[in-house]
Amino acid sequence: MSVTFPRGFRAAGTTAGMKPSGRPDLALLVADDVCSAAGLFTTNAFAAAPVGLSRRRVSRGLARAVLVNSGQANAATGAPGDRDAETTTAAVAEALGLDPDLVLACSTGVIGEPLRVIELLGAIPELVGSLSVEGGPVFAEAITTTDTKIKQAVTKRGSFRVGGCAKGVGMIAPDLALATMLVFVTTDAPVAPAWIGRLASEVLEPRFESLTVDGCTSTNDTVLLLSSGAAGGDPVVPGTPGWDEFAAALDEVAVSLVLQLAEDAEGAGHVVLVTVTGAESAEDARAVARAVADSLLVKTAVFGGDPNPGRILQAVGASGVPFPPGSVDIRIGEVPVVVAGRVPDAYFADGGAEAARAEVEKPRVELNVSLGTGPGGSRALGVDLSYDYVRINAEYTT
Repeated sequence: MSVTFPRGFRAAGTTAGMKPSGRPDLALLVADDVCSAAGLFTTNAFAAAPVGLSRRRVSRGLARAVLVNSGQANAATGAPGDRDAETTTAAVAEALGLDPDLVLACSTGVIGEPLRVIELLGAIPELVGSLSVEGGPVFAEAITTTDTKIKQAVTKRGSFRVGGCAKGVGMIAPDLALATMLVFVTTDAPVAPAWIGRLASEVLEPRFESLTVDGCTSTNDTVLLLSSGAAGGDPVVPGTPGWDEFAAALDEVAVSLVLQLAEDAEGAGHVVLVTVTGAESAEDARAVARAVADSLLVKTAVFGGDPNPGRILQAVGASGVPFPPGSVDIRIGEVPVVVAGRVPDAYFADGGAEAARAEVEKPRVELNVSLGTGPGGSRALGVDLSYDYVRINAEYTT
């Protein structure tokens, strides 16, 4: 049931006429009472109107509802876009009898196209009237754009439930501080507003920042975490077993959603998992992992089933991170393709290239980079670059 798996939440989705395709395009998530809430948002300077609105409202650590439209991004729309975000959330608040400041907003779709406010407002009565605890999958469908499948995850640890859904297949890069990525995670664990932001930054942010599809940071990226507290019991606070148990459940849902996002990336046939170890710091490891995952040469090599060590080596060396080249080892799967900074003779003479090719043809390709003996490590999740990615994005507004 996605975001309605935890107790204390209802959701709905409908077709308001905001997408030319006629697919569901308007979604609403509502908590039975005021929730603890936290958000992670895009760092793009052209952040969309709903991003600004939600960032301001969630800063208090409280929320009650989230309105999501797909079809128009409501980005690069200026003051009228800001007014549209205010108007639409105010209409939802009035229909639900809520304080407008407790209603958050998210949009996704074509940048620059004005929000179809008349259609949206006209669909609110039906949307509110169809709210239900079974509405999670409908909500998850209505937030999609070029996604080929809805992305949902749930888990339960002890008395706590965590559910989530996400959308996004392109314009995704690790820069949250993110991607056209919308993520909604709910829980019934009793997490106070004072602590929910820490969970979002320590658990969710690293997971979703590890994902890069095309290195392009969207104007609308948003990750929201809502806690109803409906499970009751002892508060989830740092230093307690409940905190660790809940953080593990939250991480499980985040990992599942990140993998689903990568597997449904526009035109992608392979997920690329880059693991970097031995760096001087976690920041250095993160920079190298991102450089490899974002490399167009690496992406196209994976797409073509070409286990070219030089592509990976080039990306590592161009990352800007200092390291002794002679300390670098690289494996594709378990096949060594770079040892002590050079491609070993065995790669060419003893079937190494053929073994590496078999690894790079798998649906999930693992690239393991060791920079030396430092304590820093990180991972990035990327995808290959295909003809279909170019076609999908070349035709996006047509």
